[in-house]
Amino acid sequence: MAQEYSHFTLEDRIVIAGLQAQGRSIRQIAADLDRAPSSVSRELRRNAAAQGYKPAYADQLGRARRWTGSKLERNDALRELVLGGLTYGLSPEQIAGRMALEKRPLLVSHETIYRFIYAQMARHNDYSWRNFLPQAKSKRGHFKRSTIGTVEHIKNRISIAERPLYINARKQAGHWETDLILFSDKKSNILVTQERSSRFVHIVKQSDRTATSIATNLDIWFKTLPRELRRTLTQDNGVEFAHHYKLNTSFALKTFFCDPHSPWQKGGIENINGRLRRYLPLNTDFQNLSEYDLQNIEDRLNNTPRKCLGYKTPNELFQKHVLRFKCESTFPRSRE
Repeated sequence: MAQEYSHFTLEDRIVIAGLQAQGRSIRQIAADLDRAPSSVSRELRRNAAAQGYKPAYADQLGRARRWTGSKLERNDALRELVLGGLTYGLSPEQIAGRMALEKRPLLVSHETIYRFIYAQMARHNDYSWRNFLPQAKSKRGHFKRSTIGTVEHIKNRISIAERPLYINARKQAGHWETDLILFSDKKSNILVTQERSSRFVHIVKQSDRTATSIATNLDIWFKTLPRELRRTLTQDNGVEFAHHYKLNTSFALKTFFCDPHSPWQKGGIENINGRLRRYLPLNTDFQNLSEYDLQNIEDRLNNTPRKCLGYKTPNELFQKHVLRFKCESTFPRSRE
């Protein structure tokens, strides 16, 4: 039968201190407490203060050694590192994954981070802690949102059902998704474009919501890229994308449209829109939003490690694509 072991209580430690002060030996103290001499010896060795064995101090040391609280509660440096990442805009998964990728000596799981944040809310009744999390929710779980929209008939519209299936694997670079982010005044908006394989995002401030303006901004962006990085573009059925066929003419870029009421079919851009809302909430003062502000947000998103990329950043992968295709296009042909 396995031997049961119980920790010394504060009362036990008071007895130990009293008997030790009387000059009793370790074996005599152990006999009085009905404990093994080795247990008493270990207690005196591990929990003694510089001035000798003090019951209250020994009890505090013993409790601290047994504490199984959050790793983030116990380690100040780790806590500051995690909170710094959350403040920067990283998610718990991104922080944990990037730490593992960098092979840091002390790691933490995303679940530990979530539990720590929600524990602070419960312990201090302070719900401002939720602002550390990507969606700033005070409770965990998924919330259903209605998808309301209108179906517009667009010239030369090609359904996403006709898009080649290999694009779904996100292995080949050059396939994009695009969407608009609107604000509370219903006039201001931002055009967001994301490359599917690297998750690299480009955002630009729109002067209006017309199809001409959007086609112009997309045209400007795609002109900066190598031909191999502009293969297809997937969008929803808003009238603002009605001039998509002009991009076809300029770049031989194939455009596809999601099914009605199916934004999940361009899930990458929907995900990045949610991330952007952390920096650009619905009530953003659009007039005071400068191009510099927008560039900072874009840089932050593109330099954020992503779980789907093995915790590499979109910028790291996208720049590899750009350099590769530029090198291939400028590589001298072999002599015939």
